[in-house]
Amino acid sequence: MLYTVAVAWLLLYSVQALFFSLVFWRRAQVQPAPAAPPSWPMVTVQLPIFNELHVGRRLLAAVAALNYPRQALHIQVLDDSTDETTVLLKAEVRRLQARGFQVTYLHRDDRRGYKAGALAAGLAQTGAHFVAIFDADFVPPPDFLKRALPHLLADPNAGFVQARWAHLNATYSGLTGAQALALDGHFVIEQTARQQLGAFISFNGTAGIWRRACIEAAGGWQADTLCEDLDLSYRAQLLGWRGIYRPEIGVPAELPPQLLAFKRQQFRWAKGSVQTLRKLWKRVAWGSRPSTPHGQPTRSPLRTRILGLLHLSGYAVHPLLVLVLLLSLPMLWLGPATQPSVGLFGWASLGPPLLFALAQRHLYADQPGGWLRRFAYFPGLMLLGIGLALNGTQAVIEGLIGRGGAFRRTPKFHVKQQADAWANSPYALGLDWTTAGEIVLALYALTAVVVAVWRHSLGAAPFLALYALAFGSTAAVGLWQAGRVHMRPRHPLVPPRLAR
Repeated sequence: MLYTVAVAWLLLYSVQALFFSLVFWRRAQVQPAPAAPPSWPMVTVQLPIFNELHVGRRLLAAVAALNYPRQALHIQVLDDSTDETTVLLKAEVRRLQARGFQVTYLHRDDRRGYKAGALAAGLAQTGAHFVAIFDADFVPPPDFLKRALPHLLADPNAGFVQARWAHLNATYSGLTGAQALALDGHFVIEQTARQQLGAFISFNGTAGIWRRACIEAAGGWQADTLCEDLDLSYRAQLLGWRGIYRPEIGVPAELPPQLLAFKRQQFRWAKGSVQTLRKLWKRVAWGSRPSTPHGQPTRSPLRTRILGLLHLSGYAVHPLLVLVLLLSLPMLWLGPATQPSVGLFGWASLGPPLLFALAQRHLYADQPGGWLRRFAYFPGLMLLGIGLALNGTQAVIEGLIGRGGAFRRTPKFHVKQQADAWANSPYALGLDWTTAGEIVLALYALTAVVVAVWRHSLGAAPFLALYALAFGSTAAVGLWQAGRVHMRPRHPLVPPRLAR
């Protein structure tokens, strides 16, 4: 019964993926952009940074290149760094100030509140009514503000506008290709379908603009979850503010080339999402909110509430995957009466590949090589999705039992082409305990394969073999990359090409 419940729960997320794909296929269309205003308002661009030797200057250069009236553009460098990044950023700020830019450098002696704390501290130092946010690994295009801001100016009930994440290094490796495929599924299909359905959408922490009044009305940036962006976007929409997603505005970013860095990023997202679920599930489930930020209370449609709860609980997939594996072996051992239902598990795996394929077809149908070349990373994404289940399970458990926690940044290395190196960076990560756990789970899955064959449950063997391959390959890549880190000499703390 427990196995069936776990697989049925997984099937629910798969059905959601199928539903979003259908909505996108039938309804998706680019809405016309509002007209530009007669004059552009003051915008503060906040750049939260922590130890970013490799990409900090790239970010500042991109923001300085924004096509926006200089007198209406205010840049805040929110630097919590504890290494020589501070030296590089201060020098770059001085250069920009000498060129006539309004740039403020804010450095905190402690990281209280982490990113949420830095954003709140910066907001207190500006009077701008609109705030754009870019993480250090993003490179906003010059026309970003003029394309995104009119959506907020045209709708006084719009609290934030979120752009689509694009990729600087999707073809750098199989790992970055798989990540790009996953992110495209979220940004092209899921976010678009949510908006079409009138459901809650998420602010993804970067590549977006907030209305200051919305931030303040929703309670400001709060650090009791590791996903301060998801938390604030839900609190704002629960008050009746609208979130606007614009898929046609792409903002490229660097994908983590190191598996351990990607695991750290996914751990933070999983833990923070579960913390947000703990914090807001009652308000989302009840669904009472004003029809506008100043209107009378109404109740959200049941569909909106269900989609919101599924959204916030999405990382439950990880412990469910681990539970299905752990239960499979004893069920096979006990005999035919308790053998796992392969058919149900098979149905639970159909939704995501269709969603990812549709996203690639939408984005890359007209590019050389076509969308199938991008979708070819799907087998790697499938292995990665299962292989990270132990890492995600730990994050979900921690999110269920605790608030806040250390905000461990995702290292960035300024890699775009295959010739670019990252292993000799001081930010490259070492192994953690989950690699050993992945090896154990791979061996456990192999044992289950042997038992499945012995018990003549041949239908279950391929799924269990997929588990073994996923956990085994995840552990192998982690070990191989960690070996490269320990064998290569490290860069000096300030690389010469950045110190110049």
